[in-house]
Amino acid sequence: MRMALGLAGLALAIATAATPAFSTVKDGVDAWSRGDYPSALKQWRPAAIAGDADAQFNMGQAYKLGRGVAADLKLAEDWYRKAALQGHVQAEDNYGLIMFQNGDRQRAMPTIQKSAERGEPRAQYVLGTALFNGDMVKKDWPRAYAMMTRASAAGIAAASASLAQMDNFIPLDQRQRGLAIARVLEANAQRPVLASSLRATPAKTLARPAIRKIEIPASAPRLDVEPVPSNAPKPTMKPALPKAVAAAKPVAAIASTPGGKWRVQLGAFGDPAKARALWTNLARRIGALGSMQPYLVKAGAVTRLQAGPLGSQPAADKLCAHVRAAGNACLTVGG
Repeated sequence: MRMALGLAGLALAIATAATPAFSTVKDGVDAWSRGDYPSALKQWRPAAIAGDADAQFNMGQAYKLGRGVAADLKLAEDWYRKAALQGHVQAEDNYGLIMFQNGDRQRAMPTIQKSAERGEPRAQYVLGTALFNGDMVKKDWPRAYAMMTRASAAGIAAASASLAQMDNFIPLDQRQRGLAIARVLEANAQRPVLASSLRATPAKTLARPAIRKIEIPASAPRLDVEPVPSNAPKPTMKPALPKAVAAAKPVAAIASTPGGKWRVQLGAFGDPAKARALWTNLARRIGALGSMQPYLVKAGAVTRLQAGPLGSQPAADKLCAHVRAAGNACLTVGG
């Protein structure tokens, strides 16, 4: 299950929980999968009130999505909080994000930071924006670039837009430091998560709700993280930063190196067809990719689009510079 082991008393309580209570939570997941949301909530509510963290997480999902009950973000936050306090990792991820959505941003930030460090892409997007602006956390452009790079690689479109904007304002040396941090974050995210083997977690079968779209100004030195309707006017633009922090000039084209161990990652998608479509689009627009071979790398339910091979990290970094100059996210991988 996706819960970290807590105090000995909690572990004992789970280990000795009555079988019917667990069956109730699982029966609710089965009902949810059939689209019978009222029956799912009927199964979960008593277990959630009794303290079952999986049931509490599922109740949060229901109120977040408005399925079987009227959508209520405050009630969703409360259920996520209850499960998070018991060590439920998915609940903690959603708790920080929904606190942020509900306007309690300062209190949400420590939880968002924890989620971002363990690889939650939505949290990485929010934290990357805060680090860039210096809002609620100390301004740190290399780490902001790293967080936004990872969120973009996970397929969050708003992060890709923010990353392209960052390229115009963050100096090259700080972007390179950010890419190094991003590689460490990626490696850490791929490590197996220690979890209890006491019983399976039916809660993980529910899809995570995405946070609402966050509009990003097209050209401003400050990223805007105010959630706004998709049809709302964009915020007033602020003056650009001095030219001293402008992006570096494009570098020379790079040839592929047969047998090379380095690649560049261009995106990550739940649908492999979208990865192939992106390759077709980029290969046509970006001449530096002309000699590269595309790779579709499966990572669980995600397909990562990579290109290569390249013989060294500098060569991969230079290729990424071409790709980002064309407006697409890029991450150096391999070695």
